[in-house]
Amino acid sequence: MANWDQLGQELEQLKEQGRYRPLSVWQSGSGTWMKIGGRRVLQMSSNNYLGFTDHPAIKQAAIDAIEQYGAGSGSVRTITGTLSIHEQLELELAKFKQTEAVLVFQSGFTTNQGVLGSILGEKDIVISDALNHASIIDGIRLTRAAREIYAHKDMDQLEALLKRSSGYEKRVVVTDGVFSMDGDIAPLPAIVELAEKYDAFVYVDDAHASGVLGKNGKGSTDHFGLHGRVHIQVGTLSKAIGVVGGYVACSQVLKDYLIHKARPFLFSTSAPPAVAAACLAAIQVLGQSSELTDRLWNNTNSFRAALQAIGFDTGVSETPIIPIIVGDAASTMKFSDRLLEEGICAQGIVYPTVAADKGRVRLIVTAKHTDEDLQFATRVLQKVGQEFGLV
Repeated sequence: MANWDQLGQELEQLKEQGRYRPLSVWQSGSGTWMKIGGRRVLQMSSNNYLGFTDHPAIKQAAIDAIEQYGAGSGSVRTITGTLSIHEQLELELAKFKQTEAVLVFQSGFTTNQGVLGSILGEKDIVISDALNHASIIDGIRLTRAAREIYAHKDMDQLEALLKRSSGYEKRVVVTDGVFSMDGDIAPLPAIVELAEKYDAFVYVDDAHASGVLGKNGKGSTDHFGLHGRVHIQVGTLSKAIGVVGGYVACSQVLKDYLIHKARPFLFSTSAPPAVAAACLAAIQVLGQSSELTDRLWNNTNSFRAALQAIGFDTGVSETPIIPIIVGDAASTMKFSDRLLEEGICAQGIVYPTVAADKGRVRLIVTAKHTDEDLQFATRVLQKVGQEFGLV
């Protein structure tokens, strides 16, 4: 019989270290103000950057798709699970991302697993930023390729690794577009120049850049004007797009290859029609106006400036992801709990997700936060920050 006592002991250790966190159960849909334990609290930890989870046109698209196609797709994409709504979504995404093609997966996590696991073999090498997302790390582990890690955004080290990798058939440089814990932006122009110099491919995961950076939220490639020079763009449909899923924007050849080789794509039932239709509607809304992305950035810049004026350490944030660095795990979680008591949900994030002495609450600003919301958040954060000696 398996010995489950060890698992219980590890859970107790997490509790002693202040890292144990039961799931929060919310009594309302994702929004600016949400209900938990019978109380309304200001949500400052959601990835719902543009407020699309309850956008009327997006909700209606999901309802209409259920009426037309039913609740589920009924199969994997390669059998009977590719419906016309899936094809429409991929065509619209390719147009939005300005690439030849797009292939949609069940999540951003499985996209990275499917793409990296398919394109890299034992004669190849992948070179990855030290702070890349866990899905990239796990995707790399699925390959038989050699692997190297360069210090976060260290272009000198990246170049040294590229120089040493000339003996491999394919060389792929992988980076997040926006790094999810610190909210900083990858130096994509420098990465592209080095990749071109050393004949390497560039792979960008834009999970936190899709809907945020670039014109109308087209992502980091558009933000830096690098269309045609980034070979693989991975995005998510579950953050700014407000639904669920992931995609790779790429060449038609790579899309066709992945259809035949990417195991998460091949062996998972396709997205329900309502999901595909809602994602399609979200992309169409994004393409119509920059109003929401403009509002997102206005909120972000003013809120970050207010926190810095109070004296909070917001690290190297450049985007709507704004961490407040607290320190050790126990203090970080107590700070997060105290904020919740005062009416703000700001999730604590500690080791091993971040360095042991860099525990933080990660605040995420959205386009739907009003000036009054952010003023309330600023007052509460200043009050609780003073209690903890952070300001």
